[in-house]
Amino acid sequence: MPRYNILLRDDKSSCYIRIDSKATAPTVSVTRRPLDDGADYYGPFLNAGPVRKALRYLRKAFPYSTHTTLPPRGCLQYHLGLCPGPETPDYDRATYNKNLKKLVMYINGERTKVVRELEKEMEGYANQQQFEQAALLRNKLRALKSLQAQVLFGDKEALDLSKDHALADITDLLTLVKPPRRIEGYDISHMSGTDTVASMVVFTNGVSDKPEYRKFKMRIPGNDDFAHMNEVIKRRLSEKNTKAWGLPQLMLIDGGKGQLGAAIKARDELGITMPMIGLAKKFEEIVVHKEQSGVTINDDVLRKLKGFRTDESDDFVRLDLPDTSNIVKLLQRIRDESHRFAVSYHTVLKTSRQTTSVLDEIPGVGPATKKALLRAFGSLRGVQAASESEIAKVIGPKKAAHIYKYFVH
Repeated sequence: MPRYNILLRDDKSSCYIRIDSKATAPTVSVTRRPLDDGADYYGPFLNAGPVRKALRYLRKAFPYSTHTTLPPRGCLQYHLGLCPGPETPDYDRATYNKNLKKLVMYINGERTKVVRELEKEMEGYANQQQFEQAALLRNKLRALKSLQAQVLFGDKEALDLSKDHALADITDLLTLVKPPRRIEGYDISHMSGTDTVASMVVFTNGVSDKPEYRKFKMRIPGNDDFAHMNEVIKRRLSEKNTKAWGLPQLMLIDGGKGQLGAAIKARDELGITMPMIGLAKKFEEIVVHKEQSGVTINDDVLRKLKGFRTDESDDFVRLDLPDTSNIVKLLQRIRDESHRFAVSYHTVLKTSRQTTSVLDEIPGVGPATKKALLRAFGSLRGVQAASESEIAKVIGPKKAAHIYKYFVH
């Protein structure tokens, strides 16, 4: 850790590669703000520069679109062979999906498999004497070979190298029966007690398992992290959800003694036995309840990991491990992912609430009617100030009478 190293200390968040594969014309982009919008996100990566550079190289091998709005005719990138041209008549969605699949495989580290598939396809075209197609695949292979000379995605891969060691160290430190194959992380997100949500992220064998993620809209109002953590754990460990999702081998609560205590209380009220620990934000310390966390701290392993007990009370103990330890790295990834997932869901709810208006509360007024009124009168205040006859010119007399009556009363 060099003295002036700014890695993870500046104001920038981690970046992700976003692919909206469900769209008619999927696009590939880099973002620092992943949302719960149905797109696929790959990452996180610490540095955006190497990621963007990698995508520029990969685009030569696997052309992809970056259009948020389709141009009226073929773009320059299409004519350069770097875009599939979704705006052109030659666009082939099936071929494009095949390309994106190989791009994702490469990003996920399956480089050898991708190269092997391309070589096999190239040889097949050559045997059929389709030399132009074979030459295109040859050029893709050359682009991938030049890419291998770059140091790319190194931060993510370096983080993944520690996951097996982390699971083994956690097992030894907390004296678990076996390595926690499934670890669940929980976090609460809100803004001054509004749009409060909770996230549940799942890491299987030390790797994020996104299909298993779940999100909860809190039923208890107000700004009370302890009550909300108690609620989400009760809902997670309900008989219905336990039967559908199974039980984890370890739960990680984002927070200190208060949040962990609330989670343990919810677990015990349901009569379930399961290890639970917390991760305090300020000093990245592991928080353990001495009797009720369901774990036993092995002090010999703690000293071996160059850690020590700190801030010990009658009920709780904090474990201070070096930031470079495999355990802390894994728990931080789980905590950060639960925070990201909670914030993204909170942002969706907040944005939706901010775009609602009185018109949404009027029975029979749908999105099309609302849009027509706002376009005609400029704002909700303009609609309210309009006469019934003016509104009728836009949406007809029957609906106009209904809306005007609602505003008058």
